[in-house]
Amino acid sequence: MNVYDSERMADVLAPLGYRTVDTPDNADMVILNTCHIREKAAEKVFSELGRVRQMQDRRRAGGEDMVIGVAGCVAQAEGEEIVRRAPFVDIVFGPQSYHRLPEMVARAARASGRAVLETDFDVVEKFDRLPKTPPAGSGPAAFLTVQEGCDKFCTFCVVPYTRGAEYSRPAADILDDARRMAAAGVCEITLLGQNVNAWHGEGPDGGDWSLGRLIRELAGIPGLARIRYTTSHPLEMSSELIAAHRDVAELMPYLHLPVQAGSDRILQAMNRRHDRDTYFRIIDRLRESRPDLALSGDFIVGFPGETDRDFEQTMDLVRRVGYAQAYSFKYSPRPGTPAAALGAQVPEDVKSARLQALQDLLNSQQLAFNRTSVGRTMDVLLERKGRVDGQLVGRSPYMQAVHVAAPAHRLGRIVPVTIAEGKANSVSGHIPATHAEDAA
Repeated sequence: MNVYDSERMADVLAPLGYRTVDTPDNADMVILNTCHIREKAAEKVFSELGRVRQMQDRRRAGGEDMVIGVAGCVAQAEGEEIVRRAPFVDIVFGPQSYHRLPEMVARAARASGRAVLETDFDVVEKFDRLPKTPPAGSGPAAFLTVQEGCDKFCTFCVVPYTRGAEYSRPAADILDDARRMAAAGVCEITLLGQNVNAWHGEGPDGGDWSLGRLIRELAGIPGLARIRYTTSHPLEMSSELIAAHRDVAELMPYLHLPVQAGSDRILQAMNRRHDRDTYFRIIDRLRESRPDLALSGDFIVGFPGETDRDFEQTMDLVRRVGYAQAYSFKYSPRPGTPAAALGAQVPEDVKSARLQALQDLLNSQQLAFNRTSVGRTMDVLLERKGRVDGQLVGRSPYMQAVHVAAPAHRLGRIVPVTIAEGKANSVSGHIPATHAEDAA
């Protein structure tokens, strides 16, 4: 979501003459787009601001200036604190305000050292006012936000407070954006939302569409060969969406479906509103509909009150499901969330030991999944040059990084690749001889 937001910030600043640069050192404007999910991410903002201030001082010493902005969820949650701790910052704005960046830049120029602070929650206005163009520098794969906000209120999570209530964009607007992307050469889109599978938007026919229906319509857009979506909540995995995994070839066989924990007691304390058996049943239905589906997930260890038995139930869930990829973190208390006020906080050394054990298991599963790909020929979207001359890197249908020898003119195209080696974080292979002339 933050990558998408950053691209759209570049879009709204382009009419003012701004363009993105690779490094911040000599930039006229530096914007830190932030995440508030974990304490470490939030604290890193102030560390980065100190570094950017040194750049600002050097530019000013040379008679030039640098506008500094802080965007995203840390700005939304801690805007006043940023202004207090970093008075050299010019603009502070939340994720629902970046469409007003041109106005904020103008106000900052007139503000005489006072930071412009914008943390309104007008998500409808934001999408209405964003430029109707493909995101800057999209390439062959692009993100498309269809839903924002969250109504789930998990006790550990700040998203409902920083992104606001759930909002689903109208289907017609999404389809128009997707058509523009496809016309610009995008062949893969990832539908984004904090609870993307909770999307229920107004259809062009005036009816209420679900994400499954939207995916079927997107699949009919010429040039759009691949569809993905993230991030999902188990409670919103509807029958219509599961059927789309069965029926829509353009919907990739890879799903990020976070569960967070494997203990019913911890799931209840997290206010996840489902238990482990519910999650297992959803996985079973998905795999029945799409047997080759690969799964990814999120896990939190050391949630307040988590016992050794609770943690072992998480390990058991991971063993039973089997993940192709996963993200795991130590619980981090976030100010203002219910879990931060709970007793029985787990000691840091216990969290670290549990995280290591979980990551060892998840890493072994990822390696095993990559190795099972050896010998298979799969379509790979080539997205960038590799570190080795003559090598390109792409993504398989299962989100694996794929390294393959191919000429640069194949960038942005989907090619068949036979996998020869599976590594911890990637796979490598070659283009079959029957397609060698295509690679030349």
